[in-house]
Amino acid sequence: MAELATIARPYAEALFKASLSDLNGAAVWVEELETIAKNPQLLQFADNPNVTAAQVYELIAGIAQGALPAMAQNFLRTVIENGRLSALPEIAAQFRVMKNAQSGSSDAVVYSAFAIDSTALAELAATLEQRFARKLNVSVQLQPELIGGIRVVVGDEVLDSSVKARLEQMKMALTA
Repeated sequence: MAELATIARPYAEALFKASLSDLNGAAVWVEELETIAKNPQLLQFADNPNVTAAQVYELIAGIAQGALPAMAQNFLRTVIENGRLSALPEIAAQFRVMKNAQSGSSDAVVYSAFAIDSTALAELAATLEQRFARKLNVSVQLQPELIGGIRVVVGDEVLDSSVKARLEQMKMALTA
């Protein structure tokens, strides 16, 4: 079977080209469809041979917050009819990468042991943008196992200033 990234690439490229006039608008509904498509029960329903593509489409359209734009409807129908619903999260990820490349920004995930308030997050985002020398779309995910501090992932770069990482470094130094 082909890799999911290989399957998703033509869909992401076509979606990107078709939505160049409104990338931000498309990003909103692509993200929503991605979230919906990650549901294992939905994927199981869609894989049922007794369920039609129209039924899957109606279910997803019904779950979506508000009405989907015409482009989103056409895109979703195409993905479902081609049996690629399970590839939708990867399509969305590749679309996001293309959108970020177009705008000169990157996604940054900040893993934190504790919740970060909006003021601190804004300051952190500004600092990270200087550190990584580009505009960042920052999101936060809680990871209590970090004990304290943060771990930032921007593309393939990782900045880890968590207590857990420091303890691991100390452990390595002591056992070396």
